[in-house]
Amino acid sequence: MTLDPVQLATFHAVVEQGSFDAAARVLHVTPSAVSQRVKALEQAVGQVLVRRGRPCVPTAAGRPLVRLGGQVALLEHEALAAARGALGGHGRARLAVVVNADSLAGWFLPVLAAVPDVAFEVHTDDEGHTADLLRDGTVTAAVTAERTAVQGCRVQRLGAMRYVAVAAPTVASAWFAGRDPGEAFAAAPMVCFNRKDTLQHRFARAVAAGPVDPPTSYVPASASFTEAIRLGLGWGLVPEAVADVDVPAGRLVALAGGRHLDVPLYWQCWRLESAALTTLTAAVRAAAATALR
Repeated sequence: MTLDPVQLATFHAVVEQGSFDAAARVLHVTPSAVSQRVKALEQAVGQVLVRRGRPCVPTAAGRPLVRLGGQVALLEHEALAAARGALGGHGRARLAVVVNADSLAGWFLPVLAAVPDVAFEVHTDDEGHTADLLRDGTVTAAVTAERTAVQGCRVQRLGAMRYVAVAAPTVASAWFAGRDPGEAFAAAPMVCFNRKDTLQHRFARAVAAGPVDPPTSYVPASASFTEAIRLGLGWGLVPEAVADVDVPAGRLVALAGGRHLDVPLYWQCWRLESAALTTLTAAVRAAAATALR
């Protein structure tokens, strides 16, 4: 069978915009027309493709078509841009990417400025979960801890982000001075980014050589996370670049005798011959070569 390109583009708009009404506004048609197109596509495929809700989300059957719709839209944009050439009028390509918060706060954001004529939609998630947005077609590319290529994607190793265990001087003195490191990390209050963030628990278990269950605060923003540690909410793991500034300045104290945790990061993107995606990938690899180990 051959998919109707208008129906596919409409379905992609519904998922991308989150609702039938929003898709209708973007496509300059009525919500009824959007509904009819999506129903027609579902009938052609023989599967329910989208869960109607707030927001609308693709079903398992719909995810491959979300990805296909995004790929078609990107290639169509680039083909029109090439065909029109100097006449212009084709606007900017749009790429959706997902990146872990520490990379976004550190080395990744300047990458976007190095890619001309592209509008970006940036998502953020824990590096262990960013590949999920590739699987469901939400994003074109991801910085992820997942080394196995998502179906239909290329994967390239970027390097490792090094994390250092730190605490405010008051916390270091109260919980870590003169104590066995394993006992200290098992009991000392801890700061995590969110409930997906397992880095602190992994580090503490390694030092304590066993299970740990310390009191934990959750602060889901990179700058605020570090500030919470400075203010004494607990110890936590911060990127090496942050520790290199705050430890010499006396705002933080390095713990565990200089032990660290390296998190390998990978770049995964659609296996697609796209000029914008090729340029973005080159910029990511260049920045990572400088910023990561």
